[in-house]
Amino acid sequence: MVLLRSLVYLLVLVLSVIVFAILIMIFGLFASDHQLGRLGQAWGRFNLAALGLICGLKYRVTGLDTLPREGAIVLCKHQSAWETIALRGLLPPNQSWVLKRELMRIPLFGGALARFRSIPIDRSAGRRAMIQMVRDGQQHLEEGRWIVIFPEGTRVAPGDRKPYGIGGAVLAERTGRPVVPVAHNAGHFWGRRTIRKLPGTIDLVIGPVISTQGRKAAEINAEVEDWIESMVGALPGPSTPAKPLREAPE
Repeated sequence: MVLLRSLVYLLVLVLSVIVFAILIMIFGLFASDHQLGRLGQAWGRFNLAALGLICGLKYRVTGLDTLPREGAIVLCKHQSAWETIALRGLLPPNQSWVLKRELMRIPLFGGALARFRSIPIDRSAGRRAMIQMVRDGQQHLEEGRWIVIFPEGTRVAPGDRKPYGIGGAVLAERTGRPVVPVAHNAGHFWGRRTIRKLPGTIDLVIGPVISTQGRKAAEINAEVEDWIESMVGALPGPSTPAKPLREAPE
């Protein structure tokens, strides 16, 4: 039954991508960035609702009321495709995502990503990719947008860790903009190499804002990684009781 429901949702997801991508390309000819962002937000919320209805996969958000009023840099744990849906639906609409360049080549989907003012990077370019990301990210922040980055660069299975790339922290150091760390346990319910989506409730925790004024990138990155990984370790799996949640360091 889990597999059947997962396949039904996969069909809904693909159809929603096609429909919303077409709408974004059409409305992108005359709509404002904010209006397009609201359309992207609607796509995310539609899919979150569909996951709950079809797969019994719900979610619980903590800390949404701590988000700053102005655009910030969001650094999020990456375990699953779920958070790419959830962040689009839950964060303020004007978002620019740092993502791998190959995604821009997907028909329709890539065009919609471009209209969302994404920041595509060549992950093999090393330092040049970081310079581009910082330059474009600074411009988007000045326009009031939110920058969304997965510092691990790829999806990581629950219990595993990869080094956090420093690009997002460098952007924070250069701009002085606040960082919002985000932790979750989505990988326990929607794995990175499976279409099976287990029923349950995903916990997404938005951490207290991290001030970056006058701080070095390495220090910012270490604080973000420590908070996210500690919080992820406290979140439950499908049948594991939650541990007490740790407060973010002052």
